[in-house]
Amino acid sequence: MANLKLNLTEDEVEILVDALEADMEGYIEAAKEARGNTRREEVKTFTEAAERIGELLKKVQALLGD
Repeated sequence: MANLKLNLTEDEVEILVDALEADMEGYIEAAKEARGNTRREEVKTFTEAAERIGELLKKVQALLGD
């Protein structure tokens, strides 16, 4: 896995945070819908995606000192 270095402004980091939050919320809602329709594999997939986005979100938020 490669480590990347980016030069971002604070505004750009905030844009990334907003986008990640919206994406994560979408996966959480999709998991809830799949759970309601008893689609276990989709629940697992959407939950895992939301968790991974959450982990990335924490890293990006740390750049802002939040």
